[in-house]
Amino acid sequence: MFPRHLGDGRAYEIARAMLDGFNRHYRLFRETSAAAKQRFERADWHGQQQAQRERIEFYDLRVAEAVQRLRGEFHVAELSMNTWQQVKLHYIGLLTDHRQPELAETFFNSVTAKLLHRSYFNNDFIFVRPAISTEYLESDEPGTRPTYRAYYPTHTTLGETWHRIVHNFQLEPPFEDLDRDVESVLQAMLSELGGFRPRANFQIQVLSSLFYRNKGAYLVGKIINGFNETPFALPILHGERGLVIDAALFGEDDLLMLFSFARAYFMVDMEVPSAYVQFLRSMMPHKARSELYSALGLQKQGKNMFYRDFLAHLRYSSDKFRIAPGIKGMVMLVFDLPSFPYVFKVIKDYYPPQKETTREQIKSKYLLVKQHDRVGRMADTLEYSSVAFPRHRFEDELVAELRRFCGSLLEEDGDMLIIRHLYIERRMIPLNIFLQEAPPDQVAHAVVEYGNAIKDLVAANIFPGDMLWKNFGVTRHGKVVFYDYDEIEYVTDCNFRRVPPPRNEEDEMSGEIWYSVGPKDVFPETFGPFLLGNPAVREVFMAHHADLLDAAFWQTHKERIANGHVHDVFPYEPAKRFSLGRRDEPRQHKETRDA
Repeated sequence: MFPRHLGDGRAYEIARAMLDGFNRHYRLFRETSAAAKQRFERADWHGQQQAQRERIEFYDLRVAEAVQRLRGEFHVAELSMNTWQQVKLHYIGLLTDHRQPELAETFFNSVTAKLLHRSYFNNDFIFVRPAISTEYLESDEPGTRPTYRAYYPTHTTLGETWHRIVHNFQLEPPFEDLDRDVESVLQAMLSELGGFRPRANFQIQVLSSLFYRNKGAYLVGKIINGFNETPFALPILHGERGLVIDAALFGEDDLLMLFSFARAYFMVDMEVPSAYVQFLRSMMPHKARSELYSALGLQKQGKNMFYRDFLAHLRYSSDKFRIAPGIKGMVMLVFDLPSFPYVFKVIKDYYPPQKETTREQIKSKYLLVKQHDRVGRMADTLEYSSVAFPRHRFEDELVAELRRFCGSLLEEDGDMLIIRHLYIERRMIPLNIFLQEAPPDQVAHAVVEYGNAIKDLVAANIFPGDMLWKNFGVTRHGKVVFYDYDEIEYVTDCNFRRVPPPRNEEDEMSGEIWYSVGPKDVFPETFGPFLLGNPAVREVFMAHHADLLDAAFWQTHKERIANGHVHDVFPYEPAKRFSLGRRDEPRQHKETRDA
């Protein structure tokens, strides 16, 4: 630790105040995440959704509190740069035995970003790289849970071990028939492993907290046998007469589906989050650590690590940022770096007359998506302020577009371009381009997926607003995901109507609308002319999703949601469910793999 008696005497107290702010944040974060167990046991789905929304706001609230305290108690505007260096050194010392040091470092960065001009954002004043290692970090406090538990079953105790694994989570409602469910898990496991031939090191490792999301609790772990490791997850749901294990998911692909960037964050009670991420990385080595932190609800840490990965990519690449391929948006200017699998979206300064919106309204739509259950159909976004890009890495055409459409958000500082506000999303193939280039069988699959995506969104109380093909993307595994949020609304806020019959022949022949249209009115039967000009696309769409053109479909869902119904969301294929017959709401369409 930096000697407390040296330098500015306020430095240590400031560092202590910053850490107090972070500790308060993580305590509240853990309490909310831990309470997900009770909400699940009570089947309090609306409470779970509310807690999910509120938890996302915790971080910014705690940062604001810390900034206010530092300004009020320590008059930080008067501090010298030497004092700020001392603050950082003291902070590092305070993190020596901390259980969430990487999160605390990110919190330090967030607070200083509110207090210092960006020109001071360098190694001396913020954590550009981690200062405290999280390698082998584990809780050793008496009475605390380990990150995972290990079980060592034999031929004769395999079934008993699975019973013990489930019972160790001490869920309050009884299981409908745990013997039946364990037998289903055993059969699925033996099928996955090709029988039970245990090596000397055979074990089942299970993370100590369940993962809660939507109406499910997920038991997550891996099976180790010799040199092979098989990740798994067991979804636990409420059945008609008690809890049920709904499926057994095995392998990295199934886990990637569960931890998709297009799904809501989990509620997980973790004392040492880095240990959870390390465990999950051993199961999904192709998943970036930044995405795993985000999936665990630590989206600010995920954002910080993503930006570090991005800076590293810039150092080791030489291609240039360009205007993203596809139809240009009316509200967003979108650009990308061909070698980097993400797109950058900047809100334009002005919009065509038909887009009656404002920058603040658009930002509120993106926040809505962040806080909502994305049901595997809406891409997560990373929101950044004052991002500095090297000017020489931008094509001139892109710079001209930024100056023309986003001038208020653009600052040119020497050899750097500063964008004051932007969103970053996973890059996908725009669906309109995919439909033009793909072979017929893939076109048919994409059209079916498009309709499925809309129905999943409707079930989650989301009306996409602009349903044109260009606002949806196709992931590398064929999943169709919505990514244009400036016109989304809650289904329950919309008024779905049929087009009234023409009053007379003049109405029928007129090219003008002869009926009144309110600001929230939607006429589903009018979607067809905009979407179904291609005969091949129309044939597939009408065979699978003609109901989307009927106002009754939308009205029925609106009524169900308004009556309090919360739709089941299954991040796995229906075929993996142990028994669709014992569920009260089977899926109506097949889900494909997540990105």
